Amino acid sequence: MTTKKAALYIRVSTSMQADRDSLPLQRSDLINYAKLVLNIHDYVVFEDAGFSAKNTDRPRYQEMMDRVRRREFSHILVWKIDRISRNLIDFCEMYEEIKKYDTAFISKNEQFDTSSAMGEAMFKIILVFAELERKLTGERVLSVMIDRASRGLWNGGFAPFGYDLNNEVDFPFIKDSESKIVQYIFDLYEELESTIAVARTLHINGYVTRNGYTWSNESVYRILKNPFYIGTYRYNYRKASLNPRKRKDEGEWIILEDNHEAIISKEQFYRVQETIKKNHKGGSQAHRKSSIPHIFSGIVFCQNCSSRYTPGPGPKRKDGIPSSRYHCANYNSGDPCSGSIGDILLVPFVFNYLANYCELADKISNRMKNSTIEKILLKGNSFVHVRNLSTESIEDIKFFMLNDLSNSNIDPWNIEIQKPKQIIKPAPMIADEIKKYEIAINRLEELFLFSSESMSQSEFIVKKARLQEKINELKQKEIDEYTTPQEDDSKDLFEFISGVVFFKSLIKKNVSYDYEFLMKYMGRETLSKLFQAVISKIYVKNSVPQVVIFKNGLVHQFIWEPGKRKATSKINIFLKKYESEIESLLDNKGAITHKDLREMSGINKSQSAQIIRALVSRNLIEQAPELGKGCYKRTK
Repeated sequence: MTTKKAALYIRVSTSMQADRDSLPLQRSDLINYAKLVLNIHDYVVFEDAGFSAKNTDRPRYQEMMDRVRRREFSHILVWKIDRISRNLIDFCEMYEEIKKYDTAFISKNEQFDTSSAMGEAMFKIILVFAELERKLTGERVLSVMIDRASRGLWNGGFAPFGYDLNNEVDFPFIKDSESKIVQYIFDLYEELESTIAVARTLHINGYVTRNGYTWSNESVYRILKNPFYIGTYRYNYRKASLNPRKRKDEGEWIILEDNHEAIISKEQFYRVQETIKKNHKGGSQAHRKSSIPHIFSGIVFCQNCSSRYTPGPGPKRKDGIPSSRYHCANYNSGDPCSGSIGDILLVPFVFNYLANYCELADKISNRMKNSTIEKILLKGNSFVHVRNLSTESIEDIKFFMLNDLSNSNIDPWNIEIQKPKQIIKPAPMIADEIKKYEIAINRLEELFLFSSESMSQSEFIVKKARLQEKINELKQKEIDEYTTPQEDDSKDLFEFISGVVFFKSLIKKNVSYDYEFLMKYMGRETLSKLFQAVISKIYVKNSVPQVVIFKNGLVHQFIWEPGKRKATSKINIFLKKYESEIESLLDNKGAITHKDLREMSGINKSQSAQIIRALVSRNLIEQAPELGKGCYKRTK
């Protein structure tokens, strides 16, 4: 920070002090100190009159800290340290925060100035004692709680599902309405041997959790693994810090068997544990391992509940090419979140749409009609049952291509083909700022998608673009200040660039590509890098993509034909593709023949016969011997 600006903080604890000379005295002393000693003439005075120092819940103090977080001040100046807080821990936490924003702390009376070497050293001594106080307090609390647990006493918190607490009893007791559900869960699992099947059965039968939520396979699993239900009290078992899934050393556990009334018999509990172990192939995480990378991992979401879709292996194919299938995180809870979508549909759908989009970017003009834009974007077998794009999507695509894209002379997907960089020095402040803007974008997307009256699509794009622009600025700043080129990633870079170049060569061929071709000639990793580079989110409903949000800010919404999910017949694909040509022949010639179909599309005799039979069976055409052999006309 090149310019100096000071925040002068003044506080008195009673209204009597506020009326006397305390506030004026502090104010004049601090102003003179700022001007004469620190040579700072730009300052703001923050006064909290009649507030205690027992905590930092003071209006002007909070205002000052908000402005510090915006990097407005180079110094905080107080009359005495206790003006901030009499609580050493609160004071140290405050200092750790302002240090992130390059703000020095100065106490006039104690001559405490952290901008100097001596002041910084003194403060570190204070921090040592503050940390010691925190740890000693934590150790005292833990030792008391372990002692209570070892005597079978409850240390607070929520009682496990199936039990309850009240003021008259110090330990959880059985709650009849919930205990019956616990017993039902164990019985169901012994019958079905699947937590997903148990959760689905609970949902179908109308059972909910204590908070009224639908049972998930994870919540069922926690019930089944908890020995509390056989009367065993287990304490100090898991680490309560960053990773609560990690267990502590066995010597630290407090385990008391037959401590309280059980809901489940020990025999049934241990039978269930053996089944769980067998299902998980000997390890609780084995079922989570995947042999293939998932192309759309992290970018597929449910349009009903906005939950992220979780990937898993898809069905086996005759050609041996692996695929993934994506399920809503709440899919075990029944409709409307029971849908799923697989690579077989999603890969060619997204790839061919990108190809059509790039073709449109080459052809777009001010005079091009919306219907023509839509026809280009929905060209190909993947879009047979897509009725149309939303009007707002088409308008925004056209505006972007004719304005932003032409002015910036960039690739239509903003794919930057450049050598990646490696983080050498962490930049926590910049990372925190980026995270805030990313959260803002996620909330904006959810507001736009799930609240129809919140904003128009144009307003959404403008707001998102501003947030994204800020993120890009911060990321560039992070790269410029904290990164150096990486030298050992040339292979991955080459593969990604090759994939992009190959993609751009494919889209010029005007062909619709299927899953098998794309897997064979591009591969999963290249497709994943390509899609992840240009797509922010894909929202799915009824097992088809409904909304695709691209990283350039555009939202593409697809309107599907009622009841249609994907192309189910090559005949349907042919009829949709050549509908206008067939109509033209029937209008101009009054009839159509097998030869006409072969000439317009290049199909063989057998295929043309199939098409004719399909048209006849659907009562669209009928034989017309009066017009010649092999001629067919419209039905009357």
